[in-house]
Amino acid sequence: MNVLNVCSPSPAEQQEISSALARIPKRPSFSPDFEVDRGRSVLDPSANPIMGMANGTGPAANSSEQALAEFVRIRRDFPNGETFSTAQYSFSRDKQQMVETLVFRLREAKDLLEISIESSASSVTTASAMLTAATPAGRIKLERFGKSSVVLARCSGSNGGPAPDQSAYESLFASASSILSDYRGVLDARKLIPAELARISGTGAAHHKVPNTAHH
Repeated sequence: MNVLNVCSPSPAEQQEISSALARIPKRPSFSPDFEVDRGRSVLDPSANPIMGMANGTGPAANSSEQALAEFVRIRRDFPNGETFSTAQYSFSRDKQQMVETLVFRLREAKDLLEISIESSASSVTTASAMLTAATPAGRIKLERFGKSSVVLARCSGSNGGPAPDQSAYESLFASASSILSDYRGVLDARKLIPAELARISGTGAAHHKVPNTAHH
């Protein structure tokens, strides 16, 4: 078992994250191929008991209630010869939170397989508000070939204690946030995501209440 120190990576891991982020093109060119996918999935609390308790979907919860998540994915391909093969942006929301994840997959997996950048916000706000507000990145992950992943994440205090001092990593979070903001624009996510979510839920707000009977 590998225990990842996501709150305070080592200097070597910080340098690895910095180098990986620097490889991502700021003004990418894409091939004509693209994909936009949308859908709804039932969250299985048995697969994640902690999630079940947090969402009130554990054994004691009302069995008529289901935890649903709506998602939209956008994929663009880089031309042959580029360092990266694909850029995939995904946005999901349930009753409690919204999460966006931007993943870059490398064409030749040597030491590094993929880079992912993630941000999240409460579902109290709307998808449009989250995307327009340029919500900052809260998690950076490097998937490596034959090695454990390198992760940097925003951390809060545990057991009522203060949050750890992560000021040393602000430049990494800022770089990741800038990339995420750039690709929201490059992939037209600010327009596509709210429009596709509205298609899923009809009114764009139906995810706040789960009907007792299915309608087709």
